[in-house]
Amino acid sequence: MNAHPAGAKQGYVPLLLLASSAAFLAVLDVTIVNLAIPDLRSDFEGAELADLSWVITVYATVFAAFLAPAGRLADLIGRRSLFIGGIGVFTLMSLVCSVAPSVPALLAARALQGTGAAAMIPASLAIVLMDTPPERRRTAIGQWSAASALAAAVGPALGGVMVDELGWRSLFLINVPFGLILLACARIVPRREQRGSGRIPDLVGTVLLGAGVGLLSLAISKGSAWGWSSLSTAGCLILGVVAVYGAVWRSTRHPAPALETSLWRNRTFALANLTALFFGACLFAWLLVGVLYITTVWRWSELGAGLAVTPGAVSAAVVALYAGKVQAKYGPRVIVAAGALILAGTGFFLAFTLPSEPNFFAYWLPSGILAGAGMGAITTGASTAAALSVSPLRFAAATGLSQTSRQVGGALGIATLSTMLTGGTTVDDFGRVLFFCSVSAVLAGLAGLGLVIKAEEPSAAGAPVTSA
Repeated sequence: MNAHPAGAKQGYVPLLLLASSAAFLAVLDVTIVNLAIPDLRSDFEGAELADLSWVITVYATVFAAFLAPAGRLADLIGRRSLFIGGIGVFTLMSLVCSVAPSVPALLAARALQGTGAAAMIPASLAIVLMDTPPERRRTAIGQWSAASALAAAVGPALGGVMVDELGWRSLFLINVPFGLILLACARIVPRREQRGSGRIPDLVGTVLLGAGVGLLSLAISKGSAWGWSSLSTAGCLILGVVAVYGAVWRSTRHPAPALETSLWRNRTFALANLTALFFGACLFAWLLVGVLYITTVWRWSELGAGLAVTPGAVSAAVVALYAGKVQAKYGPRVIVAAGALILAGTGFFLAFTLPSEPNFFAYWLPSGILAGAGMGAITTGASTAAALSVSPLRFAAATGLSQTSRQVGGALGIATLSTMLTGGTTVDDFGRVLFFCSVSAVLAGLAGLGLVIKAEEPSAAGAPVTSA
């Protein structure tokens, strides 16, 4: 079957814009919500940071668990149906989040919102792969990926303005009009021409993965409060490990697994996933600790905090866009290792020199730009290695599993931040979180040293892709 419908050469640009917009919205909701945490602490008096951090953790956990099954649903029910369903759930749950009367209600809505985002990403990628002419597919994938980088760049500043002027509820409410616009435009996605022959994704394995990551995150985030030797902490750790092991075990045997474990037989791909895991832990914790430090220690507003971290986000986006040209010559391991070195070095410097008084231009600005450059390099190198280390026919699965690894790492990173800040939010406390981020960056860099891509087959660029 043809990889794209008749007339795709003339009509793929609107489809690419639609798919990129969905990816932008899903990633924006990660970067923008960091700015909500300080305001949530003021709105929900008595709520602990460890509890509020789950606004980020539960989204990342559910997103990670449902990403691979959502990709299989795209094969089963079609990219158009999954795209519409994902955006519909995401938009509705965004509205519910914006009116949530309590932290538990917010977390429940946020979890369901994560399922919608998990559907949006593979559905939008399937649109790019299936509805773009083969000779333009690589460029289209790059543009689709750039939408995520753009979301990371504008998220902090936009979030700061909105929280400062309208409060944390506006961060979720803004998704509603954009979601409705995407739903209205989704009719341009071609309908599938025949029913898929795929299998229903392994729901048991999916639940086990989400429960396992959630339990591990809960144990880490609550360990300080519960006591590391308490029955609650030990129980969550043991059950979490067992659940994750169960998900992996089922994935090696199920015809439609929750995790594409067969891809891990490729050494480069496995190391790319390991890099993404450690980098996710560093990235998610770093983005949140910066906002908390500026609003708590420097006592800047959420608007000030958003603007303060924006240069780093812009730096990451710029480097991510141009790192591809460099790695084409030197390979992804050089890009990842260099990025990890810059990021870890900046993190260690910040961990031991954080000032108690505001010092933006001489201290925070150059440090943020350097850290952002490192993040952009690691993102590009790891993502490219994961994609190019497998057959073009498995690109979507490889991209999904790589993103799953980063989301799992992010959930564990936020949980670690929570337990590190349970005892207080002094300069030294924030320094310890940045030290953790730096160690995670080092581990990502070490894993990245093994990212060696073999010479690409001539047919890869135009290889046909199975229709969704």
